[in-house]
Amino acid sequence: MSTHSSRRSFLRYAAAGVSTFAVSRVALAQATVEPPPRPLQLEHAVADPVSVEVNARVIPNFEPRDRTRTRFGSLNYRSGLVLTSPYRGFGGLSGLRLDARGERFLAVSDQGGWFTGAIRYADGKMTGLADVEAAPLLGAEGRPITEKRLWWDSESIARDGSLVYIGLERVNQILRYDFAKGGTRARGEVMPVPPGVRKLPSNKGLEALVVVPKGQPLAGTLIAFSERGLDADGNLTAFLIGGPTPGQFSVRRIEKYDISDAVLLPSGELLILERKFSWFTGVNIRIRAIPLKSIAPGALVDGPALFVADLGQEIDNMEGIDAHVTADGETVLTLISDDNFSMLQRTLLLQFTLAE
Repeated sequence: MSTHSSRRSFLRYAAAGVSTFAVSRVALAQATVEPPPRPLQLEHAVADPVSVEVNARVIPNFEPRDRTRTRFGSLNYRSGLVLTSPYRGFGGLSGLRLDARGERFLAVSDQGGWFTGAIRYADGKMTGLADVEAAPLLGAEGRPITEKRLWWDSESIARDGSLVYIGLERVNQILRYDFAKGGTRARGEVMPVPPGVRKLPSNKGLEALVVVPKGQPLAGTLIAFSERGLDADGNLTAFLIGGPTPGQFSVRRIEKYDISDAVLLPSGELLILERKFSWFTGVNIRIRAIPLKSIAPGALVDGPALFVADLGQEIDNMEGIDAHVTADGETVLTLISDDNFSMLQRTLLLQFTLAE
């Protein structure tokens, strides 16, 4: 049995011993609050970005048990990478946003850090990363946000031109950055949020942010999804912030999946990345499609699953999703995993194309 197959078997069947999710937010749903790792704080003591070496190993097949298989639900596997780095602060990647070509990226670590760089391709497949830099998220006073108690669990990211929004799960706050004012050196401004956002669970709160662009229903709205903030009927709560019709709505919760990220396609479909964990099956992920036009204050929205995967495939704790459209008109979905700074987990970068 290969090393990677052994590791997956361990994740699936040895969880009762030393589980790979012993340090995972998935398994620590009811755990006490942990401080951010000390090494990361020391490396991010200044605002200037630092160059980061990132190594990449290609994942040729998403389904190791059937190397001829490329279709998974409504998605076709395109390529994947296992990312590693000698930089102590690399990891915990909870969200990313790509440019229109799917090359330059802006990612956020759940330990209060930015990562920027470029994805390199050959024949349409990812081969590695280049020009990677890391920097701390700064607060309004110009100091790293990790200096404040609990202000380090940066879980979600959305971008609207030069404006970047970051959701902080532990305190359920949203920071707005204007990258026209220094890029990753920009200072975060605390945004006003609806009262319901502040009432979300501290470790199951803000997990996904999406900005609705011009030309779409709800244009100008920032949509904020909770990971597992539940309404009276046990469905997942979400919020429309700003825009033409602010308010609260719900996403139907099915099979105990939680929300980990979301992305809006040009077609008007909102794709929600979901995840669940159990000691018997390990981690499972799913992507659901919800029509943006169905979202309104007070609505309960739902949609079909486009993609489902488990530890039999090349997944980990997938927490980020974004999309871009190629020159040939293909819609490419990019997923990234949060390794929780655990030696038993991996930072994966996966790409799929959406089938016609």
